[in-house]
Amino acid sequence: MLLWLRHYRRAMLPGDISAGIVVAMMMIPQGMAYAMVAGLPPVVGIYASIAPPLLYALFGTSSTQSIGPMAIISLMTASTLAPLAAPGSALHGVLAAQLALMSGAVLLACGLLRIGFLANFFSRPVMSGFTIGSAILITWGQLPALLGGALPHVHAPSALLGVGALALLVWARQWMAATLRRLKIPAVAADIGAKLAPMAVVLGSLALVSGLGLDARGVATTGEVGAGLPHLNLATSSAHWQALLQPALLIGFMIFLISMSGAQTLALKRGEKLASNAELLGLGAANIGSALSGGFPVTGSISRSAVNFAAGANTQLASVVTALLLGVALVAPNGWLALLPLPVLAATIIVAVLTLVDLSLLRTAWRYDRADAAALLATAAGVLALGVEAGVVVGVALSMGALIWRASRPHIAVLGRIAGTEHFRNIDRYSAATAPGLMMLRVDAGLFFGNVEAVNERIEEELAAHPDTRHLVLVLSAVNAIDTSALFGLKELNASLRARGVLLHLAEVKGPVMDRLKESDLLQSLSGRLYLSAAMAWDDLVE
Repeated sequence: MLLWLRHYRRAMLPGDISAGIVVAMMMIPQGMAYAMVAGLPPVVGIYASIAPPLLYALFGTSSTQSIGPMAIISLMTASTLAPLAAPGSALHGVLAAQLALMSGAVLLACGLLRIGFLANFFSRPVMSGFTIGSAILITWGQLPALLGGALPHVHAPSALLGVGALALLVWARQWMAATLRRLKIPAVAADIGAKLAPMAVVLGSLALVSGLGLDARGVATTGEVGAGLPHLNLATSSAHWQALLQPALLIGFMIFLISMSGAQTLALKRGEKLASNAELLGLGAANIGSALSGGFPVTGSISRSAVNFAAGANTQLASVVTALLLGVALVAPNGWLALLPLPVLAATIIVAVLTLVDLSLLRTAWRYDRADAAALLATAAGVLALGVEAGVVVGVALSMGALIWRASRPHIAVLGRIAGTEHFRNIDRYSAATAPGLMMLRVDAGLFFGNVEAVNERIEEELAAHPDTRHLVLVLSAVNAIDTSALFGLKELNASLRARGVLLHLAEVKGPVMDRLKESDLLQSLSGRLYLSAAMAWDDLVE
């Protein structure tokens, strides 16, 4: 707890303060926008940006992680609560906080039990497919707000404001930094300036709404934003605990995955090491804090964390500064926020989420492993067609199915000896010699109940193709484990070969596997011998 504070130096303070200020300016429009995605009043996004980073700072190990609302988690919140309560209703707010409480409890429990490794079951293709599908869903959902109504009933002033803001934000993201650098502005300042473009666009739109009276012309605005700090929230709905349990588990894992993906990237740039279980504790505490302050599920934001890093954050104090400034913003007069136009907030959301769409992984997976590419596409399609939670389940099921399918059909190589050496290689890949009456097979996977039958079938195929075989050597250099089902399969293979006059030998058995085999009777009943190496088996068995 507070490990970063024990080694804090005064020289770190300027960077932490400057980064805290920059991220606070970025957090106001983002937090309000993501609250809208979650179906909540905009001010709730600021509530969810104060307590969470303060609590994360107690346990978290990332010096640059920016905790708060994030588009994908906001969409999952909205998707979970849509069947249970109307967006914007009091019950919707209660359930959003309850969902954050349950997700936080899941993360805390995982951290205390040190089971963060379970998140590894979400592969990169599944995560990418989930992100792509979610980004499309969020963008589609924001089009009515961007255009002032659903197509074809577009409100012209709203559409002009929203599309104009969208164009400015796209330009800023793509070309503003380069333009500023050409004007001799330092690279770091230029990058930060480009990242703060959404705040500049928001302030400009406020001036337009106020100066031209666009709200009176039908442009929707946020309306009155509650003043003052969030109050302690203990409200829950006893009727909805069970309905929220499964989504809370899924959202908890997604919070951890999204947070760790960004934090790990930034940690590598600084040579820092993250403690995954401490991160679970920090994220769990942050979400419980969000629940108790009337917020909704939060996570580490990849974009805000990158800004925090670029702005000079040295420790978690930068996030503490951000939280304090947001608290000041709520306490200070904030009537100006009531004129914030919803089309501009929608443009901010669309640009932010579409930058998360990265098709490079799909292209790589398509060339490298079609099963992973299929999992990515299925996850994206599942999110679009079935909803967020179901889409993730589809992707994970496909990834696990592909893993099981591969494991059930291990690669088996027929080995031959490279002339003049003691090296044995696959005869299909190398010019390697075999010997009459001797077959050497290398199994390139652990042996377990799911693949032992396939291994035996392949052995029988090779024996049928080489009826003169008198010695079969299984080279187990790539076998890390043999379970009980595989043990019985080997015993049955040994007995079957013995009845046909073929001796079964084992070579290059790894130490942990040998330790397990010594506890069985396979070695005593083995018709052949154990060999330390394939070369020793060759020298002994070749006539």
